[in-house]
Amino acid sequence: MKPPIRVGAVSYLNAKPLYHRLSEFAPEVRLSMDVPSRLAEQLGSGELDVALIPSIEYLRGVERGYEIVPDFAIAARGPVRSVKVFTRVPWDQIDRLALDAGSRTSQTLARIWLDARHGVRPSVIEELPLGVSALESTADAVLVIGDRAMKVPHEAFHEVVDLAEGWVGMTGLPFVFALWVARGGVDLRGLPEALQRSRGEGLAHAHELAAIHGPRLGLDVASCYDYLTKVLSYDLGEPEIAGLRRFAAMAARLGLAPEGVSLVFHRRRDLASRH
Repeated sequence: MKPPIRVGAVSYLNAKPLYHRLSEFAPEVRLSMDVPSRLAEQLGSGELDVALIPSIEYLRGVERGYEIVPDFAIAARGPVRSVKVFTRVPWDQIDRLALDAGSRTSQTLARIWLDARHGVRPSVIEELPLGVSALESTADAVLVIGDRAMKVPHEAFHEVVDLAEGWVGMTGLPFVFALWVARGGVDLRGLPEALQRSRGEGLAHAHELAAIHGPRLGLDVASCYDYLTKVLSYDLGEPEIAGLRRFAAMAARLGLAPEGVSLVFHRRRDLASRH
């Protein structure tokens, strides 16, 4: 009997459609939950076979033989609502930046955007610990991600930027926040097909997901439904791949990712062996 495929995902609202009923569609999967940065660590250590990880962690893990599971992403082609930088001072005066500990992709995007749009490279970079409110931070600017970013009051700050909107305005390309990534050599068996089914079912039942999770997050159902079906994109098509390549190049220029990373996609071993 083959061992289970160890799959890690995030519990954030934005990821719910990607693994909706996954354990039912793929009984061979053992699904666990954690924050993005910890999932990346578990994939790197071999504790997971497949994980939904920040795109920057894929770029940093290519030398480990990481492979992108094709067609899936958490991406945005406009404002995303759940990844924001809140500043207490004008953008060009930011010297101390606090970065949400939950996602390293968003941390990197914040630094890229500040540098490219405002010529700002803060001299002090610190962590905003999980569970600590942006309002509690004394930094000049604070990156907040996930469900809690949608609840921080804008009026408490000098300015706010939705980083996905900022990226699209700067590059004209979608931004890819997360990917399903497999360790090289792992036999995914029927997992890609199960993921396709999960995503389809998740989006078909988006209103149900919004009704379940919206009130728990203090968000209304209509806003949650709009977020899942219009704000986010769960496809990894050519525009998203182009955006991911641009992100890789800009991150490398700041020393935040390796130079010259090539995107490697998973191929089923039985198909690859025929060619």
